[in-house]
Amino acid sequence: MRAILQETVGGPEVLHLGERPTPEPLPTEIRVRVAAAGVNPVDWKTRSGAGMAKVLGDPPFTVGWDVAGVVDAVGPGVTRFDVGDEVYGMPWFPRQAAAYAEYVTAPSRHFALRPPGLSAVEAGALPLAGLTAWQCLVDIADVQPGQRVLIHAAAGGVGHLAVQIAKARGAYVIGTASAGKHDLLAKLGVDEALDYRSTPFEQAIEPVDVVYDLIGGDVALRSLDVLRPDGLMICLPSAAAADAMAAAADRGLHATGMLVEPDGDGLEDLARLVTDGRLRVLVAETFPLERAADAHRAGEQGRTTGKLVLTV
Repeated sequence: MRAILQETVGGPEVLHLGERPTPEPLPTEIRVRVAAAGVNPVDWKTRSGAGMAKVLGDPPFTVGWDVAGVVDAVGPGVTRFDVGDEVYGMPWFPRQAAAYAEYVTAPSRHFALRPPGLSAVEAGALPLAGLTAWQCLVDIADVQPGQRVLIHAAAGGVGHLAVQIAKARGAYVIGTASAGKHDLLAKLGVDEALDYRSTPFEQAIEPVDVVYDLIGGDVALRSLDVLRPDGLMICLPSAAAADAMAAAADRGLHATGMLVEPDGDGLEDLARLVTDGRLRVLVAETFPLERAADAHRAGEQGRTTGKLVLTV
């Protein structure tokens, strides 16, 4: 099968199209013929030697965890899916899933049925970002109706999904983004949009119950100024989470990091939001599999609205 390979860590140029043996499903696993694979920051960080590179070990390896496609084989003991089912998932994370390939095998519980109305490309963009937002806002923060939720980078790959999940939970959502993205944020359901380039957010908003920080650094530390005493800040950049948690503890506040995990039940919850018309996935650009390096270059430039996706 075709797959994107790398023999060393480094820049996007280390990614190249090659051949790998087609995997066979083990007991309780399915094999998915990949139609689309989402591209996430953890992908290019891992490619460069950061991210999950320590988990994957030394190259060669294939990055990527977002998968959407069709089940084409099932291992013994699989009852969740049948051959021909259209599925999507985030298998194996943080271990190697090798999603930048024509076929992926993984436990069936790492997948869910692709909901009607969601294209294969959109489904390929959803799992990692969607589960990251869901597990943070629902499983960790347990956002409730009427709570005030501040989401930084609200138009980004995780942010635009987090906005919709928080709204579906009945929250009052405040989002930071450049002014040119405020119309989009309004369409996604943001109640109050702030231009981070012109307005210090900590001087412009009332205290909030939850801060969902997708930026880190100074933004995380300043966010503590608007966090209620009984509130919670979730800081996604792993490199920034420890500093944010220490600063919060010094002030008697609560902050945490997180590591997303495979979650078939969570994917089904996201699918229900899609079916109900309360969640849509924004795809900024698609690239054919052989142009994975170009997709990484686009992602590393930053400020992408929505997600990048490889089509296989």
